[in-house]
Amino acid sequence: MISLKKYMDSAQTGPVSADEPVKKGDLPVALGAYRAALEEMGKCSVNVSPALGEELKHGLEKVAEALTVSINPVAIAATEAEVREQLQNWGRKTVAHNQKQTGEVKDILLMMARTAESVGTRDQRCAQQIDEVTTSLKAIANLDDLTQIRTSIRKSALELKTSIERMTAEGKAVLDKLRTEVSTYQTKLEEAESIASRDCLTGVLSRFCMENQIEKRLQQDKPFCVAIIDIDRFKKVNDEHGHLIGDELLKQFATEMKSASRSTDLTGRWGGDEFLLMLDCELPVAQTQIERLQKWVCGDYTLKGNGEPLKLRVDASIGLAEHQPGETLKVLVDRADAEMYQRKAVSRKGGSESKH
Repeated sequence: MISLKKYMDSAQTGPVSADEPVKKGDLPVALGAYRAALEEMGKCSVNVSPALGEELKHGLEKVAEALTVSINPVAIAATEAEVREQLQNWGRKTVAHNQKQTGEVKDILLMMARTAESVGTRDQRCAQQIDEVTTSLKAIANLDDLTQIRTSIRKSALELKTSIERMTAEGKAVLDKLRTEVSTYQTKLEEAESIASRDCLTGVLSRFCMENQIEKRLQQDKPFCVAIIDIDRFKKVNDEHGHLIGDELLKQFATEMKSASRSTDLTGRWGGDEFLLMLDCELPVAQTQIERLQKWVCGDYTLKGNGEPLKLRVDASIGLAEHQPGETLKVLVDRADAEMYQRKAVSRKGGSESKH
């Protein structure tokens, strides 16, 4: 990745103070490329490690937004240091996470090996005991005294019964232990899958999970729709009130979306201030549902930051698209995204109807 500080130094035609804004050369283009690279790095981190990537993605998004507020040598140097620290922290956490996952797999394999060894040892011991009983039974055939025969048979039968009971008890104990340990690891795997499928900030489904769900739905011959929901003027909220307020707004907005959605629909965070809804219905029904959802999620929000509660009026632009036969995930989402931006453009011009 390019060093913005070095680029900025080379772009200057004369000495510049630490607080002087940079306006020369092609720096705006470089800043745009830098922000795009940060956002792409965040997306890639989610693909590499869904359980840990969201945190890095969210942090890099904040860094990219900060670059549009203050551009000077000090701010850029701080930005590069913060990006480097975030990447290093993410790398360390990812290595530790992978090591833990590898260790758990090794534990499972060792447990299975020990169980197999235990079953084999038990079977060998039981086979030896049964063999001894069989030898005793053969010896009975050489006895002449009926009393001795009866006594020997009773003894052999008891020994055989004891061996079978012991074998059954030991087998049950081994199976119970195996069942308990497998259940423990199954719980760990379910927890890991749950973490990977949820957006760490809002609690709705992650982008990775939503993409998987849509891909599965594409394989079914049933109609469905997707909607892209974008919070209007969200950047202004971050710029004027800070990221804590922005994060709180995203969490509340996601909660309202889930409340307004049907049980058959899936709600996820697509990225930044964009959410995605997968609706299990045809376009006319989806349009009615989207109209109801927009009235529900748009309106007044009370947000608690570090100071007094803040009241904000929130609007959202929504693009809706119905899946067409043979259409890929990307084409479907792009159609919904294009409609969302059209509605946002109309809203900015003041030509849209009231949503309240």
